[in-house]
Amino acid sequence: MSAIAIAGLYTRETNLKIEGFPLHYYPVAFPFHGITEMHSGVGLNLAIALAKLGHQARLATLIGPDEAGERMLAALPRLGLASGFVARTTTETSQSVILVAPDGSRQAHCDLKDLQGSEYPGELTAPLLSNAELAVICNINFARPLLDEARARAIPIATDVHVLADFDDGYNRDFIAAADILFLSHERLPCPPHEAIVELRRRFDPRIIVIGMGAEGALLSERGRELFHGQAIAPRAILNTVGAGDALFAAFLDQSLRGLDARTALSRAMLYAGWKIGESGASNGLANAADFADLISRHGR
Repeated sequence: MSAIAIAGLYTRETNLKIEGFPLHYYPVAFPFHGITEMHSGVGLNLAIALAKLGHQARLATLIGPDEAGERMLAALPRLGLASGFVARTTTETSQSVILVAPDGSRQAHCDLKDLQGSEYPGELTAPLLSNAELAVICNINFARPLLDEARARAIPIATDVHVLADFDDGYNRDFIAAADILFLSHERLPCPPHEAIVELRRRFDPRIIVIGMGAEGALLSERGRELFHGQAIAPRAILNTVGAGDALFAAFLDQSLRGLDARTALSRAMLYAGWKIGESGASNGLANAADFADLISRHGR
């Protein structure tokens, strides 16, 4: 079991099934059994997955003092997580709405309330990072000070900046520059993924870069090695692709911490993410360690 510090978003998520994109205007719709609410957020999704995969996942996040925050805090033990690193310093709890088309494609609307202007309590930093083998620091403002804290303790840093449209993006620069393991999406890149890797290596040169490309798989760059293209796999029908990137990221970290080489770790993570999208909701469909091992055995990865 590895101790992993995870700093990121915990939010309320509402999924709404729609007829497809583009969404045409109509005054009312009745999507029977098409609206669901659940616990979500990048930080929470990663923490749930890593806890299910057998690690000691410490979730550092901010929620509000409202009723939604009460429900979210109460849910953590059921999700396999402790609440000791959750601070209630925002005025309201954030929430998101995900529009989901029949083919599983999705559009997320995330209302962070005042989260981006809120700070994580400094007194929780030392116990959060104590004996951690890895710091997974998501690209949200309250997590930014943890970059220097983790580096000062020589703890490897993994981050996912998700959508990156500009290599000189001031918001994400700190996260990219600090990362030992960097994940991002191909969506909105200013150039093809293989060219983006060249630029990221020239400017920052993290040990590992992974660019997720949806149905086209993922591109892996290890410092000093040739590119590797991991192939996507979906062992069951695709219901909702929200959270697929979080599942990919978490499974890659899990397999890397278990000593597997990056290429094998990515191939297995593709299977983990492919299984996850057979369920709807960002925090649903995350396999535990035993089920993941069974998937690996059945699919020869």
